[in-house]
Amino acid sequence: MHAYTHHVRYHEVDGQGFLFNARYLEIADVAFTEYLRLLGWTYPEFVAAGADPSVVSANLTFSAPARFDDSLDVDVACVRVGTSSFELHIAITRAGAAVARVESVYVNVDTGTASSRPLPADVAARLRSSAAR
Repeated sequence: MHAYTHHVRYHEVDGQGFLFNARYLEIADVAFTEYLRLLGWTYPEFVAAGADPSVVSANLTFSAPARFDDSLDVDVACVRVGTSSFELHIAITRAGAAVARVESVYVNVDTGTASSRPLPADVAARLRSSAAR
Protein backbone atom coordinates (compact mmCIF):
# COMPACT_ATOMS: atom_id res chain seq x y z
CA MET A 1 0.00 0.00 0.00
CA HIS A 2 1.56 3.29 -1.08
CA ALA A 3 1.90 5.38 2.09
CA TYR A 4 3.60 8.52 0.78
CA THR A 5 6.37 10.03 -1.35
CA HIS A 6 9.46 11.35 0.40
CA HIS A 7 11.65 14.01 -1.20
CA VAL A 8 15.20 13.82 0.16
CA ARG A 9 16.07 17.18 1.71
CA TYR A 10 19.53 18.72 1.83
CA HIS A 11 19.89 18.35 5.61
CA GLU A 12 19.17 14.62 5.38
CA VAL A 13 22.28 13.73 3.38
CA ASP A 14 25.68 12.83 4.84
CA GLY A 15 29.21 13.84 3.81
CA GLN A 16 29.11 11.30 0.98
CA GLY A 17 26.01 12.96 -0.43
CA PHE A 18 23.80 9.97 0.44
CA LEU A 19 20.65 9.93 2.52
CA PHE A 20 22.05 9.28 6.01
CA ASN A 21 21.30 5.76 7.22
CA ALA A 22 19.42 6.82 10.39
CA ARG A 23 16.99 8.85 8.27
CA TYR A 24 15.51 5.62 6.91
CA LEU A 25 14.00 4.94 10.34
CA GLU A 26 12.47 8.42 10.29
CA ILE A 27 10.98 7.67 6.88
CA ALA A 28 9.63 4.37 8.23
CA ASP A 29 8.05 6.21 11.17
CA VAL A 30 6.30 8.69 8.87
CA ALA A 31 5.21 5.77 6.67
CA PHE A 32 3.61 4.09 9.70
CA THR A 33 1.61 7.23 10.49
CA GLU A 34 0.51 7.59 6.86
CA TYR A 35 -0.37 3.88 6.70
CA LEU A 36 -2.66 4.36 9.71
CA ARG A 37 -4.31 7.26 7.89
CA LEU A 38 -4.94 4.96 4.90
CA LEU A 39 -6.57 2.48 7.29
CA GLY A 40 -8.89 5.24 8.53
CA TRP A 41 -7.16 6.58 11.66
CA THR A 42 -5.18 9.64 12.53
CA TYR A 43 -2.48 8.74 15.03
CA PRO A 44 -4.44 10.30 17.96
CA GLU A 45 -7.53 8.28 16.91
CA PHE A 46 -5.40 5.11 16.80
CA VAL A 47 -4.21 5.76 20.36
CA ALA A 48 -7.77 6.58 21.46
CA ALA A 49 -8.81 3.18 20.04
CA GLY A 50 -6.48 1.57 22.59
CA ALA A 51 -3.37 1.07 20.48
CA ASP A 52 -0.06 2.62 21.47
CA PRO A 53 2.64 0.61 19.70
CA SER A 54 6.38 0.85 20.19
CA VAL A 55 9.03 -0.43 17.81
CA VAL A 56 10.81 -3.41 19.39
CA SER A 57 12.74 -4.52 16.33
CA ALA A 58 13.83 -2.86 13.09
CA ASN A 59 15.87 -4.44 10.34
CA LEU A 60 17.17 -2.23 7.53
CA THR A 61 18.48 -3.50 4.21
CA PHE A 62 20.04 -1.03 1.79
CA SER A 63 20.05 -1.71 -1.95
CA ALA A 64 21.09 1.60 -3.50
CA PRO A 65 21.91 5.08 -2.18
CA ALA A 66 19.39 7.90 -2.25
CA ARG A 67 20.66 11.42 -2.80
CA PHE A 68 19.50 15.00 -2.25
CA ASP A 69 16.26 15.79 -4.08
CA ASP A 70 15.51 12.17 -4.96
CA SER A 71 11.82 11.32 -4.92
CA LEU A 72 11.26 8.09 -2.98
CA ASP A 73 8.08 6.04 -2.98
CA VAL A 74 7.33 4.48 0.39
CA ASP A 75 5.03 1.46 0.49
CA VAL A 76 3.83 -0.36 3.60
CA ALA A 77 2.62 -3.94 4.00
CA CYS A 78 1.35 -5.49 7.21
CA VAL A 79 2.70 -9.04 7.11
CA ARG A 80 1.77 -10.36 10.55
CA VAL A 81 -0.66 -9.53 13.35
CA GLY A 82 -0.34 -11.27 16.71
CA THR A 83 -2.03 -10.85 20.05
CA SER A 84 -0.13 -7.72 21.07
CA SER A 85 2.20 -7.15 18.13
CA PHE A 86 2.30 -6.66 14.38
CA GLU A 87 4.98 -6.49 11.72
CA LEU A 88 5.28 -4.01 8.87
CA HIS A 89 7.51 -4.24 5.82
CA ILE A 90 8.31 -0.87 4.34
CA ALA A 91 9.71 -0.74 0.81
CA ILE A 92 11.51 2.43 -0.26
CA THR A 93 11.98 2.74 -4.02
CA ARG A 94 13.09 5.30 -6.58
CA ALA A 95 11.46 5.06 -10.02
CA GLY A 96 10.53 1.46 -9.24
CA ALA A 97 14.05 0.40 -8.22
CA ALA A 98 14.74 -0.78 -4.67
CA VAL A 99 16.57 1.67 -2.41
CA ALA A 100 15.92 0.16 1.03
CA ARG A 101 13.64 -2.10 3.01
CA VAL A 102 12.67 -1.67 6.65
CA GLU A 103 11.10 -4.56 8.55
CA SER A 104 9.65 -3.36 11.85
CA VAL A 105 7.94 -5.18 14.69
CA TYR A 106 5.63 -3.12 16.90
CA VAL A 107 4.27 -4.14 20.29
CA ASN A 108 1.19 -2.52 21.79
CA VAL A 109 2.24 -0.95 25.09
CA ASP A 110 0.50 0.05 28.28
CA THR A 111 2.49 3.22 28.98
CA GLY A 112 1.53 3.19 32.66
CA THR A 113 3.17 -0.17 33.30
CA ALA A 114 5.63 -0.15 30.37
CA SER A 115 4.48 -3.65 29.44
CA SER A 116 2.78 -5.17 26.42
CA ARG A 117 -0.97 -5.42 26.20
CA PRO A 118 -3.25 -7.03 23.61
CA LEU A 119 -4.22 -5.09 20.54
CA PRO A 120 -7.89 -4.02 20.64
CA ALA A 121 -9.99 -6.42 18.55
CA ASP A 122 -11.02 -3.77 16.00
CA VAL A 123 -7.42 -2.62 15.56
CA ALA A 124 -6.19 -6.18 15.06
CA ALA A 125 -9.02 -6.86 12.60
CA ARG A 126 -8.26 -3.79 10.50
CA LEU A 127 -4.54 -4.58 10.45
CA ARG A 128 -5.33 -8.18 9.43
CA SER A 129 -7.67 -7.03 6.67
CA SER A 130 -4.95 -4.78 5.26
CA ALA A 131 -2.52 -7.71 5.37
CA ALA A 132 -4.89 -9.74 3.25
CA ARG A 133 -4.90 -7.16 0.44
